[in-house]
Amino acid sequence: MPPVDFSETAEILPPHIEQTVQAIARLHDEHRRNATPLQRIVDRITGVVAHPSFIVVVTVAVLAWIAGNLVAARLGSTRLDGPAFPWLQGAGELAAIYITTLVLMSQRRKDELSELREQLTLELAIMADQKGAKIIALIEEMRRDNPLILNRVDRQADAMSTPADPTVVIEAFRETQVDMMAATDRPGAEARGG
Repeated sequence: MPPVDFSETAEILPPHIEQTVQAIARLHDEHRRNATPLQRIVDRITGVVAHPSFIVVVTVAVLAWIAGNLVAARLGSTRLDGPAFPWLQGAGELAAIYITTLVLMSQRRKDELSELREQLTLELAIMADQKGAKIIALIEEMRRDNPLILNRVDRQADAMSTPADPTVVIEAFRETQVDMMAATDRPGAEARGG
């Protein structure tokens, strides 16, 4: 896959958005480049299996197998597989095992990329919180330093000028979840509406 050319989008997008788009494209490109040859093969096979035409091909193959064996039996020829078709069932089970394994392998790889995106999103959210807190602190400082503006206490602005501590937020979330689960586990909680 050739590198992405952003020259056309650069004229449309503001520079900060273009940088974000390029960073995401690099993340995806690096994930693709880090794939082993076996992972690339698995992704291709999984893509074929996931295509709607695959079910048509499998259905036609199964019907052809059954029809071929029934016709061979009628003509008195040697058939490969008699009714109940144990060979066909075995082939189907083996194919199911392989397809399941391929899908799981491919999904695991996609999950790795998803985890990278989630981590990036979390880091950006924390950074945005810190920047927002700093902006509020600077505006409050400017308000206090400006002799034309009456000085007053703004408790909400003071609280918002301190960035959230991710550890404290996670702990508060966990406590809330535990409280909610305990409330729903109590007898009659559903009848009372929670």
